[in-house]
Amino acid sequence: MPEIIFPGPEGRLEGRYHPQTKPDAPIAIMLHPHPQFGGTMNNKVVYNLHYAFHEIGFSVLRFNFRGVGRSQGEYDQGIGELSDAAAALDYVQSMTQNTRHCWVVGFSFGAWIGMQLLMRRPDITGFVSVAPPANLYDFSFLAPCPASGLIINGAADRVAPPRDTRALVAKLQEQRGITITHAEIEGADHFFKDEERHMTPMLSTVRDYVTRRLTEATR
Repeated sequence: MPEIIFPGPEGRLEGRYHPQTKPDAPIAIMLHPHPQFGGTMNNKVVYNLHYAFHEIGFSVLRFNFRGVGRSQGEYDQGIGELSDAAAALDYVQSMTQNTRHCWVVGFSFGAWIGMQLLMRRPDITGFVSVAPPANLYDFSFLAPCPASGLIINGAADRVAPPRDTRALVAKLQEQRGITITHAEIEGADHFFKDEERHMTPMLSTVRDYVTRRLTEATR
């Protein structure tokens, strides 16, 4: 999988792009955890989600936010990172111009950024938010949430407590015109550290959900 450098708002952004051969393949971008707490595009959750989406048939890009790895710029409190995500989506769309399905996938801080991107880009057709930190960030901008998606978290998450995630889900599920699916992985912490008991079931849940959505869209 080739390393790529693509233009961002504050200079070059470093990524890994994994295309499909089909010119109209669905596309997805992966957004990593908080840059100031060790979050990178090579985070284990992000890495595994990247390959899960590629196996389903997506052309996938994961990348480092500004100031991380070889990406230029400095951390910008989420404001600049949202612009980075938009630039990443622009890049993938320029590489796969005939796609009908465009997804954003975020983990932790990346989930917060991804949901904001969802509000700005009507071309996004689905999302997966893994362990969204609803206790740390305000998600009230999702009024209304413009697309259906999956929110998934660990039942033993101490970074983003399940009660806050459940409250966010309940609020979004009240909205009309979209369907918010929620899944909790029993015993899993914020990082789904146990490969067999936590990471594998999380990825399986994501695969099943996304595959179902794509199947429904082609009927």
